[in-house]
Amino acid sequence: MKQKKPKYKQIIEAAVIVIAENGYHQAQVSKIAKQAGVADGTIYLYFKNKEDILVSLFQEKMGMFIEKIEDEIKLKQSAADQLYTLIEKHFSLLAEDHHLAIVTQLELRQSNKELRLRINEVLKGYLNVVDKIITSGKETGEFREDLDLRLTRQMIFGTIDETVTTWVMNDQKYDLSKQAKQVHDLFIYGFVKSK
Repeated sequence: MKQKKPKYKQIIEAAVIVIAENGYHQAQVSKIAKQAGVADGTIYLYFKNKEDILVSLFQEKMGMFIEKIEDEIKLKQSAADQLYTLIEKHFSLLAEDHHLAIVTQLELRQSNKELRLRINEVLKGYLNVVDKIITSGKETGEFREDLDLRLTRQMIFGTIDETVTTWVMNDQKYDLSKQAKQVHDLFIYGFVKSK
């Protein structure tokens, strides 16, 4: 119920900005409240603590992210096209929201084990989308039958993730979305020279 309330979304959006600009450890709840235009105490009506804000932020944003990607993927026939859509959408959604890109690529990488486990739980929905694409490609004969699902998923996610992290670390100086075709081609064609 709380997620449907406007102040919940206001706080989430404010948290993205404050965490991106100050770092997770320097992002006090009072700064988030000020950015959201709410009283400090209001935050605690929606969230237990700052850690809960970070995980909720990731759940909210990742949920929308997965929804958008799945909607676009449904429109594609081939697994290769679905994979391109996943990569392109991932890059374009983060390119459109620089603060969110900083939070997902840098601030979510917390050393706290419990926090990492909660974040990994949220990430499963995204990885399931990747699995569906790989499985579909294998079933239709588009992808090699001998692809190891877990390893292939790790390669896809790891490459996409590292590409975005590098872009963030380079102060987002170039067009991330333009990287989608090259990354996709690398997955589909590998390193072999075309004949």
